[in-house]
This record gives sequence, structure tokens and C-alpha cells, in this order.
Amino acid sequence: MTEATASLAATTSAAAPTAASVNLRGRRARIALRGVQVLLALFLGIASAVPKLIAHPSAADVFDEMGWGNAGMYTIGALELAGAIALLIPVLQSVAAAALGALMVGAFVVQVVVFDGENAATPLILLVPLALIAWKRRESNAELLRLARRAA
Repeated sequence: MTEATASLAATTSAAAPTAASVNLRGRRARIALRGVQVLLALFLGIASAVPKLIAHPSAADVFDEMGWGNAGMYTIGALELAGAIALLIPVLQSVAAAALGALMVGAFVVQVVVFDGENAATPLILLVPLALIAWKRRESNAELLRLARRAA
């Protein structure tokens, strides 16, 4: 082996990622995404759903202003809580993220139309990680479909 060939081989092997480094990076990414899921579930479940479900005056006033009343408030609170719990269940995580993303799109529209965009950024900020979760965890949809077919 000539000196040039040895140098080229050393450079190529040093630049190419090893299977172990790729696996470690993938593992870290999955852990980070799971952490984001947990944080979103906590936020949506505690900070967003609970005030609606206990009819906190701040939530009740907002829904009265929109004309949706208690029925709308309890419905949205229940949907948020169900989605937050489903984000933590592996077979439901992608569907939950997509459903919560749709709920955030609706929240954005309501913020813009009813409240002149006062808090319109919040649902958009939440939409980004929800879309990422729905996309990255999409393989769980096949498992969910398989379970649904087996139950039918």
C-alpha cells in the first residue's frame, strides 16, 4: 500500500459514519422526540385541558365570548385531555399528534377570527412539534390498523 493510498483509506474511514454512531444518533433522536411528546402531553393535559374541564373562570369567559358556552368548553377540554393521554400511548401517538394538530389549526382560526389574533402564535407553535411527531411516529399507524382489523 502506497502512502497516498493509506492516507486516502484513513481519511475515508474517518469521514464515514460508523453503524454505531448512526444508531446512537437515532437513539438520541427517538429519546428527544419522546421527551417532546411528554412535555406536550403535560402542557395540553394540565395547562390547557384542566382549566376547561373544571370550568375555570378564565376558560369559561373565553368560551362565553365566542358563544360556545359550557358545552364547547367541555368538549374542547375533553378532546385535549384525550389527545394528551394518547400522545403517551405508542400505538396512538401518531394519530393523536395529527388530531391535536387539527385542533390547533382550529384554535388558530378562532384566535384570528374571534380574538383578532391576540394569542394566535400559541397554536402555531404547538403545531410544529405535533406535525413532527405525527410524521416521525407514522409507523405506529400500521400497528393501529393491524389491531383494528384483528378486532373487527
